[in-house]
Amino acid sequence: MTVIVTGVGVAMPGVDSVAALATARGPEGTVDPAALLGRKGLRYKDRATQLGLCAAQRVLTDAGLLREGVTTVDDPRTAVLVSSNLGNVDTVCRVTRTIAEEGTHGVSPMDTPNASSNIIASEIAIRFGLRGPNLTLCNGPASGLDAVRWGVSLLRADRADRAVVVGVEPDNEIVRDLVGGAVVDGGAALVLERAEAAQARGATPRAVIGAHTRGPDVAGNIAELAEAEPDQPAVWFAPASAPGLPAGRPRHDLT
Repeated sequence: MTVIVTGVGVAMPGVDSVAALATARGPEGTVDPAALLGRKGLRYKDRATQLGLCAAQRVLTDAGLLREGVTTVDDPRTAVLVSSNLGNVDTVCRVTRTIAEEGTHGVSPMDTPNASSNIIASEIAIRFGLRGPNLTLCNGPASGLDAVRWGVSLLRADRADRAVVVGVEPDNEIVRDLVGGAVVDGGAALVLERAEAAQARGATPRAVIGAHTRGPDVAGNIAELAEAEPDQPAVWFAPASAPGLPAGRPRHDLT
């Protein structure tokens, strides 16, 4: 079964499109969720959830699933997968501190749902009516790619017709204390879709999801992929120090 990308969305500082992201030289300014989503419903949501909602809004619009006058997809066959390593850590730390100092009676009822590890994915699903499988991945540098891989698995297992995959990381005081510095405060998203479902609704294919593999041996991984994907990749997304990558293609260090 063929899985394609039918939508791309970004919510990054100073960047509001994929074309702008491709030419950006560094983050500028901040993302204002209220400007994109309106203020209603944002008041008690943590920064990561707000950024995830922005990325989801843009990717659903880009995929043609949202348009003027239509605010929800309302589809039981659309999954949501979120990748976030830091996510709602500010809320979790605040709740934990409150419990330690005041006991459970001191925790605000507004904070309780936001302490869930799946809050970003669930809020995206609720806001846009996406009633398929819903989960969060937290797996370090590979987390975003794993979210894409799990999205493809859900589609190939016929658990969904499309998947909204969102990667988001917030920047706040607690995050900076944990990681030792600033984090790019933003998110990005893809809509993955079964090719037949996309064709049925007249969606425009942006890319085809090819084979993948995983392991510590870069050269071995490349050789394994070459058996399934005979064409050379047009670009590599890997650290400059990564060994074993063939030369002659552009390389972007996502770190």
